[in-house]
Amino acid sequence: MIKKFIDKLLGKTAKPAVPKGKRVEVPLAEHNIDLKLVDDNAIRVVKTLADAGYEAYIVGGAVRDLLLGLRPKDFDVATNATPEQVKALFRRAFIIGRRFRIVHVVFGRGREHEVIEVSTFRAVLDASASEQVAGNEKTSKAELADKHHAVDASGRVLRDNVWGPQIDDAARRDFTVNAMYYDPQKQIVVDYHGGIKDAKKKVLRMIGDPVTRYREDPVRIVRVVRFAAKLGFTIDPKTRAPIRELAGLLDDVPASRTFDEMIKLLQTGHALASIEELRNQGLVGERTGVFPILDVVLADANKHPERQKFVELALADTDRRVNEGKPVAPSFMLACMLWHDVLDRWEKLKKKGEPPFPALQQSVDAVFDARIGDISGRGKLAADMREIWLMQPRFERRTGNGPFALVEQPRFRAGFDFLRLRADAGESDPELARWWEEFSLADEDKRARLMEQVRGPGGSRKRTPAPAAPAAAEGDAEGETLEASSGDAPRKRRRRRRKPAGAAGTATPPSNA
Repeated sequence: MIKKFIDKLLGKTAKPAVPKGKRVEVPLAEHNIDLKLVDDNAIRVVKTLADAGYEAYIVGGAVRDLLLGLRPKDFDVATNATPEQVKALFRRAFIIGRRFRIVHVVFGRGREHEVIEVSTFRAVLDASASEQVAGNEKTSKAELADKHHAVDASGRVLRDNVWGPQIDDAARRDFTVNAMYYDPQKQIVVDYHGGIKDAKKKVLRMIGDPVTRYREDPVRIVRVVRFAAKLGFTIDPKTRAPIRELAGLLDDVPASRTFDEMIKLLQTGHALASIEELRNQGLVGERTGVFPILDVVLADANKHPERQKFVELALADTDRRVNEGKPVAPSFMLACMLWHDVLDRWEKLKKKGEPPFPALQQSVDAVFDARIGDISGRGKLAADMREIWLMQPRFERRTGNGPFALVEQPRFRAGFDFLRLRADAGESDPELARWWEEFSLADEDKRARLMEQVRGPGGSRKRTPAPAAPAAAEGDAEGETLEASSGDAPRKRRRRRRKPAGAAGTATPPSNA
């Protein structure tokens, strides 16, 4: 405080953490952005704010993708209106966040709804002007409650809600290619840091000193890897140099943030390339703590070739689906990555004498708690992953009403896709996957014929020994009767035959959506 006072008296000013840059307005003739690629709702948000007298631009990754001729997946808007002013202009708008207060403007309802994220231009503050707290995001919640700009001892920004001009907002963004602003009404791009030039060269360059910027937000270490893999960009040498040295800063980032970044990384459509880049930077395999799930999956790959093959097939399948514009559920990806953890625990429990089904349940719960932990959306994620895993033994039993009940389950297609990957990896019978594919698509008559195919001599059913009993399906009483360990036939139960859900021409549900 005394030093600041003396510097002020002497007229000294603190050196800015990042260069402010210079405003350059690039016209349509130079940037060539196709307005048809721009989301109508994003344009509507910009127009509403402009009509109310505020500045408003599409910003960040959306502008970068538009310059590359790509249709952005998400559109963000930046404005000089405060969150409260933005909220007042839209019927369905919600202020969220503590570290960064932003507004979600919602269009549509249900699964088809769209969210346009609106942020207020933020000021660049020198570290000396920030309020410092002793702990981190978790340990200093009370101390952070009334602060607008605060950092921890390492320089990581814990609060950043001081508004400023657009030139400041551009300076505080991470990479030059993410610091451009597009006005869809005037069709100009505002560029302060040579982002258009770097986008054309396909280079990721940090704005300002990379070490300082990584300390402000260590998640930028992950973002640079993700963007490089997703866009096929090279990382500027100065931007790349400090990554290994500063990777330990990620240990203090809340697990929910690193988990979200991992999911984004796996959903880029370039998951295999992203993981390879993480390996190159020493962020997985060699060290633990950044992405515990990836560490488990990738560590000692030579010792577990079956796991490695299965995960690579799953990630390649995920990349294919993303590039085809199909949805990918995080629960499906994580279920694939942790499946062999479940198998290992399951086998150990069965060897100790635990009945198969309780052993499987215990394994599922233990793996989820150990690898996923306490993150946002945990309940839904757990339910979906559990359903995929517990569905696998049900595919082994093609008797009675079991197959008809199974194909009616909402998550059937996700469970089947999981079975198909297991078959491709050589850990499940390919013929079993083929049978279920045909059964799910068949009409009533063909399903009857497929059921006949699995009958043994004398009309008895062929039985594939099930490794464990599945959880009872919704509306399926207690599920199919388990086979006795001695091989005796199960006790028959009279039950009304369900009308099959599939009929001729009926399409299967969307895959692992």
